[in-house]
Amino acid sequence: MRRFSVALLILALALVAAAGCAKPVAPAAPAAGQPAADSGSAPQKVVLKVGATPVPHAEILNVIKPMLEKEGIDLQIQEFTDYVQPNEALASGQLDANFFQHIPYLEDFASKRNLPLTYTVKVHIEPMGVYSKKVTRLEDVKPGSLVGIPNDPTNGGRALAVLAKAGLITLKDGVGVNATVNDITGNPKNLKIKELEAAQLPRSLDDVALAVINSNFAMQAGLVPTKDSLFIESSDSPYANVLAVRKGDEKKDAIVKLGQALTSPEVKKFIEEKYQGAVVAAF
Repeated sequence: MRRFSVALLILALALVAAAGCAKPVAPAAPAAGQPAADSGSAPQKVVLKVGATPVPHAEILNVIKPMLEKEGIDLQIQEFTDYVQPNEALASGQLDANFFQHIPYLEDFASKRNLPLTYTVKVHIEPMGVYSKKVTRLEDVKPGSLVGIPNDPTNGGRALAVLAKAGLITLKDGVGVNATVNDITGNPKNLKIKELEAAQLPRSLDDVALAVINSNFAMQAGLVPTKDSLFIESSDSPYANVLAVRKGDEKKDAIVKLGQALTSPEVKKFIEEKYQGAVVAAF
């Protein structure tokens, strides 16, 4: 009996020792798309998907990406090369915001398509310019020449206003951004206006005498608005590019922080140094 008791004691001590040496079992990893268990670590990052045209919008967004990272926001930039898809993607929920357009275009697009879109902050102005590969001065444009302008209503009206300010045409008083070719009251050189997709205008320079081009598309094509344009819109243009969001999302924390970053001193300095007047801060 005594030997049996000693044997049981030795076995019990061995089991205790083995338990003390065992490694703790790690908790199972969360399934994809699920938040990690709360272990007192840093909070989960918020993913923010923002659509933008490559220049200058995506470039500006890349400047603030590290700033938002510190705020716990993972900024994911999706680039577009047209003016339609970014708004449709935003309205459908594929994007959380977009950054590519000015206020008149946003309001016109949202109204005509009945989309619940609005904006939060004004970021910059891209002066529209008149470009040519055929002449070096507007005075040298031949009568009957072809002139390309954007085919969307607000940018088209804006382009006609630029041509009027350049002295090439005159428009009805008060038409503003709603101007169309039917509002031209004076055309001394009998210029023929051709409406094209805004993104196609830089490529049209081989076929037209003049083209009125948005600065973002001009820069994408390697043009320097302050040097290559024959005439450029003044920096007091009302066409500020904005951060667009769905109505109701304006006060979401991540959206507010995105707007604050886009209107920060760091962004203003970047715009001034990078674009040299071709893009002007609107804040």
